[in-house]
Amino acid sequence: MMMAWAFTYAILCSAVAAAASVSIPPYGDSITFVNSSSNGGTAMFLPLFFNQQRTKEDFHPRRHLHNRPTPSARMPLHDDLLLNGYYTTRLWIGTPPQRFALIVDTGSTVTYVPCSTCEQCGKHQDPKFQPDLSSTYQPVKCNIDCSCDNEREQCIYERQYAEMSSSSGVLGEDIVSFGNQSELEPQRAVFGCENMETGDLYSQHADGIMGLGRGDLSIVDQLVDKSVISDSFSLCYGGMDVGGGAMVLGGIATPDDMVFTHSDTARSPYYNIDLKEIHVAGKMLPLNPKVFDGKHGTVLDSGTTYAYLPEQAFGAFKEAIFKELNSLKRIQGPDPNYNDLCFSGAGSDTSQLSNAFPSVEMVFGNGQKILLSPENYLFRHSKVRGSYCLGIFQNGKDPTTLLGGIVVRNTLVTYDREHEKIGFWKTNCSQLWERLHLSPAPPPLPSATDKDNSTLDISPALAPSESPPAPAPKSSGEAKIGLITFFMLLNVTYPELKPHMSELALFMAKELDVNSSQVRLMNFTSGENDTLIKWAIFPEEPADYISNATAMDIVSRLSENRVHLPDSFGSYKFFGWNMGPTPPQRTWWRQHYMAVIIAFVLMMVIGLLASGAWYIWRRDKSLVSYKPVDSVVAEQELQPLQN
Repeated sequence: MMMAWAFTYAILCSAVAAAASVSIPPYGDSITFVNSSSNGGTAMFLPLFFNQQRTKEDFHPRRHLHNRPTPSARMPLHDDLLLNGYYTTRLWIGTPPQRFALIVDTGSTVTYVPCSTCEQCGKHQDPKFQPDLSSTYQPVKCNIDCSCDNEREQCIYERQYAEMSSSSGVLGEDIVSFGNQSELEPQRAVFGCENMETGDLYSQHADGIMGLGRGDLSIVDQLVDKSVISDSFSLCYGGMDVGGGAMVLGGIATPDDMVFTHSDTARSPYYNIDLKEIHVAGKMLPLNPKVFDGKHGTVLDSGTTYAYLPEQAFGAFKEAIFKELNSLKRIQGPDPNYNDLCFSGAGSDTSQLSNAFPSVEMVFGNGQKILLSPENYLFRHSKVRGSYCLGIFQNGKDPTTLLGGIVVRNTLVTYDREHEKIGFWKTNCSQLWERLHLSPAPPPLPSATDKDNSTLDISPALAPSESPPAPAPKSSGEAKIGLITFFMLLNVTYPELKPHMSELALFMAKELDVNSSQVRLMNFTSGENDTLIKWAIFPEEPADYISNATAMDIVSRLSENRVHLPDSFGSYKFFGWNMGPTPPQRTWWRQHYMAVIIAFVLMMVIGLLASGAWYIWRRDKSLVSYKPVDSVVAEQELQPLQN
């Protein structure tokens, strides 16, 4: 699913209980973004909550914090922009904490998860939130600042999307935990508890949305209001075929060579940048700088997959790219229903794409510029190996410029809201902590089960960055791990993959450094252009458990993208790994089959030896005894013949 999550049609009426009242800005006009990609959705509808009479100060009623150090919440990102259509992070809500995988979205201002009372919610990655199991949950009571339910007891919210999907529910308040990489302690926050979802929201794998936009219900605004973080956050999306990444709620020490551009908060509540020029292969596109300032300007959004340029800018960009691709062949896109611009002949090694495709630069109003590598404007062709398609499209007749996540892959983007600027720093996002000289937290042991969304033995302050630790047995210092499961999403259809499943299992065993007999395919789901596989790693026979060291090594290989398969398997992504704290129940045969086989073989050998000895003895008994030639033989009487 390639939904444009960030810019949504929002009808959001709510209140923050015991914190601050919610003011609902008046509706402004809207933008329509036409997605022409075969990997994308239909269109995005963007209404801006925008008032021309507002000043910059109106957007910052309490942004200047006390001059004291504030902590930050470091959180890993999961999934992949083009395989999944989004990036997610893990958030824990309630006491005891319940885990959720939420799409990080800079265009949304509310965080919501499916509620246990939801009668029309899809099957997602984690179980629904159960307010009754949280001792710290409180509903947001109906008041004059929010829309209320029919009984006028609780505040409600509603959010609708142009592709005919929607989310609605009630507002609640509970303790939110950010994982064990976070310096920030768990905080109370208001969030949406879904009672209904439709369309792509219903069918998506992720549980819900984490709203990072500007607004009183945004998780960022709520934390800033409490003065627990500085008014800033950062996102770093992993590169092509890597995925994942990192997120920081709060300030970080920005690198010296980070490139900044002004972000005008008075223009709209969304995150815009001061784009003036685009260069292709070192040559400036022949455009008036005002082309990037039309209507709503240039908007940066983490939840949108691709980039969309005004008609004039897209035409110039496409022409400049074509001039640099003489050695490549134009081919049809992966979906004939879309007119994607795709090329073959570049090879499968994404690190060598700059040899075939030109560099692109974005130049800002202050003269600073950021270099875009080919992975920042291309996506891999899902059906032709070594082929790529442009991930930048024309935005219909709308003069707004929209830059989605593809533009900032392997780029640390810092949203410095307090100083009204956005920074860009090219880096390897899968190694962000090391690049920023921050020591990463050790990876925790994932949870034993995905059936129950409660971590009953963990306090919110210790809620992990991945799944909760498996409980250790009382008689041992190590957790007993009898099974490791995880999902693998490949952009190869199952009919193409089926003849190579045994080969794939062998490669998986090699990359995870386990015996091939330990790797088993549990099930699979075949999609139109991809295949979802659930793998399981079992203990090596005859052991009942996987050692903690081996389990941690397997999980780290998966989480750090250290599993490398041949190009023939296309793009792939691992997620949803879990460890079982108890071994699977073995039958008597599985526990003793080796002894039975050995006993059977011994019995067969003994039986054969005994049979051979008996046969020889019988043969000796039946042989005629020969007499010497001169021995006397009793005369035999001849019997007359019978006529």
